[in-house]
Amino acid sequence: MDFQYQRMLIQVTWVGVILSLLSAVAAAATEYPLALPGCPEKCGDVKIPYPFGLTEECRLKDTSGRKFLLTCNSTSGQLKPFSGNVEVTNISIHGEMEILMDNAVDCYGQPREQLEWRKRLRSGNYTISDTQNKFVAIGCDTYAYLHGYKNDKPFSMGCLSVCQDTSNVVNGSCSGIGCCEMDIPKGLKNITLEAYSFKNHTEVWDFNPCSFAFVIQGKKFNFSADYLYSLRRNETFPMVLDWAIGNEKCEVAQNKTNYVCGWNTRCEDPNNGSGYRCNCTNGYSGNPYLKDGCKDVDECEELKHNCTTDTQFCVNQPGSFRCECKEGYHLDGVECVHQTSGHSLRAIDLGFGAGIGLIVMLVCCSWLYLIVKQRNLTKVKEKFFKQNGGFILQQQRSRQENSTETVKIFTTEELKKATNNYDETLIIGRGGFGIVYKGFLPDNKMVAIKKSKIVDQSQMEQFINEVIVLSQINHRNVVKLLGCCLETSVPLLVYEFIPNGTLFEYIHSESKVSTISWEICLRIATETAEALSYLHSAASTPIIHRDVKSSNILLDSSYTAKVSDFGASRLVPLDQAEVATMVQGTIGYLDPEYLHTSQLTEKSDVYSFGVVLVELLTGRKALSFDKPEVERSLVTYFLLSFKENRLFEILEKYIANEGNVEQLKEVANLARKCLSLKGEDRPTMKEVAMELEGLRKMEKHSWVNINSNFEETEHLIAETSDSSKYDVRSKSTEVYDSVRDHVLLDFDDGR
Repeated sequence: MDFQYQRMLIQVTWVGVILSLLSAVAAAATEYPLALPGCPEKCGDVKIPYPFGLTEECRLKDTSGRKFLLTCNSTSGQLKPFSGNVEVTNISIHGEMEILMDNAVDCYGQPREQLEWRKRLRSGNYTISDTQNKFVAIGCDTYAYLHGYKNDKPFSMGCLSVCQDTSNVVNGSCSGIGCCEMDIPKGLKNITLEAYSFKNHTEVWDFNPCSFAFVIQGKKFNFSADYLYSLRRNETFPMVLDWAIGNEKCEVAQNKTNYVCGWNTRCEDPNNGSGYRCNCTNGYSGNPYLKDGCKDVDECEELKHNCTTDTQFCVNQPGSFRCECKEGYHLDGVECVHQTSGHSLRAIDLGFGAGIGLIVMLVCCSWLYLIVKQRNLTKVKEKFFKQNGGFILQQQRSRQENSTETVKIFTTEELKKATNNYDETLIIGRGGFGIVYKGFLPDNKMVAIKKSKIVDQSQMEQFINEVIVLSQINHRNVVKLLGCCLETSVPLLVYEFIPNGTLFEYIHSESKVSTISWEICLRIATETAEALSYLHSAASTPIIHRDVKSSNILLDSSYTAKVSDFGASRLVPLDQAEVATMVQGTIGYLDPEYLHTSQLTEKSDVYSFGVVLVELLTGRKALSFDKPEVERSLVTYFLLSFKENRLFEILEKYIANEGNVEQLKEVANLARKCLSLKGEDRPTMKEVAMELEGLRKMEKHSWVNINSNFEETEHLIAETSDSSKYDVRSKSTEVYDSVRDHVLLDFDDGR
C-alpha cells in the first residue's frame, strides 16, 4: 500500500509540474512585442513601444520631425528615457505619455532676477492632456499664469490664491484659499508657467515663503496645507501629454501610403489635438503600430469566455470564440442538454425531416431568385452597354478587322476579378476624372484600370472615337490604352501598368528627391516632349492632352517617361488649328491664354510642359500657398528670378551642384519661351523636343561648343515661331467635350 501511495503521489506531482509549464507557456504567448525587431523595448524600468524608439532606426519617421525619438540617459545611477530634456516616466500605446515637469517659483525677499520664475515646456509635437491634468497655483499671496498656443493661436489663463495664515486653509480643497486649480482646455501646446506675489515682503513668511505654479496629473494631486511651506524650487510634478500620428485625421490618412496602422486594427481620431491613432480591433491585442502587432487573443486559454457550465467547452476562433456542447449533450436553445431516447429521439426525427423540407424549399426559392436577378442584371448590362456607346464601338471595330491595334471590350466580371471586386487596397491613384486600380488579367498581366467619374451621354459617339484613336497610339512614351468596359454606369478604361509612380513624387516627395540625377531628369523631359510632339503632329488625328503636369507623367522601372491620363484630352480635326471648348485643366499648369479665350491650341500643352520643366529645375510645386506671396506662383517667381539674373538662387541644390551650368541655363531659357503669355510666341512641341535632344547629345559629347550650337538652335526656333503667327486659323467649331456647363479646375493628382 505504501508503494502504491508513493507512486500515486509521484504521478500527481508530475501532473502539477506539467500544468505549471503549460501555464508558463500560455503566459509567455500573451506577451506581445512592443518595439521593432532588434530594437530595445525598455529604458530602465520604462517600456518604449513603437512608434517611439531610442535610435533613428527604431522610431517612426514622422513628417513632424524628431517627435518619436527618445534618448536613454543615466541619472543617479539609473537609466531613464528623455524626450529632449524632459524625463519620460510612462508611454501608453493608447496615445498618452507621462513626464515630469518643473514648477514655476517666486520666493519672497529674494531678487527676482536670481530666480527661475518662468518655466517652459516646448511640446509642439504633443498636446497637453485636458482630461488628465490640472493647472495649480499654491501660496497665500499668489497669482499665476499659464500661457500657450491653442489651435495655433496664443492663449493665456490665470489662477489666484490668497490667505493670511493657515487657519482658513482646508486640506483637499483647492478653491482659492492657499490653493487654486483650473481645468486644462483642449488643444493646448507649448506652455509657459509664471508665478508672482502681490506684495514686496520685507520679511519671509515662515508658513509660506514662496508662490508656486505647476501643471500636474489630476489623480496624483490632493492639496494639503503642508504644501505652503514644504514645496521647494526645482521640484518636478507628473503630467500627461497626448500624442498621435501626423497631422491628418483618419479619413485622409487611411488613403495615403505612409498610413502606419498594422493588421487587425482600426483608426481613431483623438479627442484632443490633431493626427490619428491606431487601436487593435475587438478580439485582438498587441501594438497596433507594428505591421502585424495585433494578434488574436485566445479567449479560451486566457479564460476570457462565458462557456462556464459543466456541459460546455470553449473553442477559439480569429477575433472571437464559440461555446460547444460536450460529448453526450446537444444544444437546446442556448443550453446544452443531455441526449435521451424514446420521445426525444422521435422529436429529433420529426425536426430533422422538417428541416430537410425547409432546406429544399429555401434552395428552390433561392434558385428562382437567382434566375430573376441574373436576367435583371443582364438587362442592366445591356442598357449600360448601349448607353455607353457599345454598339458604336463594335461597328468601329468591325471596320478595323484587319488592324492588330483594335481596342478590347472587357466584361464587368473580368474587371471585378482583376481588381478583387475593386478592393480599396489596390487603389493606386485618385484624380479629377476618376479612380485608378491595379489589376491582374487571367494571363497575370498587370494593368491599371481607371473608373471614370462621369461621361457626357449626349456626346458618347465622340468619346468612342477618342477611345479608338487612343488605342491605336503606339509610342514608347505614351501609356498604352488596352481596352474598356461599357457594362457599368460609367465606362472603365484599361491601361498598361507603369510601376515606378509619377514624376511629381520624384520631384516633391522627401523620400525620393535627389534619387534621380539631372541627366535622367533631362531624359525624362525629352521623352515627354517627344510624346507630346507625336500626339500633336504624328498621330492619325492630332490630340491635345490639355492636362500636362508632373503627376500625369509616369515612370517605368528604368525611369522611362510615360504620358498618361487622357481624360481631359481633345481630338483636333485635321483642318483646324484651334478648337472652342470649356476651360479644363489644373490650376498652376493652365495656359493663361486658353483660360481667357477658351480657344484650345497645341500651344496650351507647350505652356503646361514649360511649368513641368521649371518644376524639374527648381524642385518647387506649381502652386505653394504656404510660401510668401511673391513665391506662391512658380511661373511668376521663376520668370521674375530669370529676369533679375537670380536663376541659380532658385534651382534645386542637388541639380545646381552637378556642374552643368550652361546646360541648366539653356533649359531654363527654353522653359521661359514655353511660358510666353501669347501662344504664338511659344515654340511647338516638336521644336522643344529637338532642342532638348540636342542638349542631351551635347552633354554626351562635351567637346561640342555648346554656345555656338545653341545660338543656331535659338535662331531656328525664333524663325519657326514667327512663321507660325501666320498659320493660326481663327476658325473654331464645337467638338466633343465631357464638361459642358461649368469650368472644371482640377486640384487632384490627376493620375
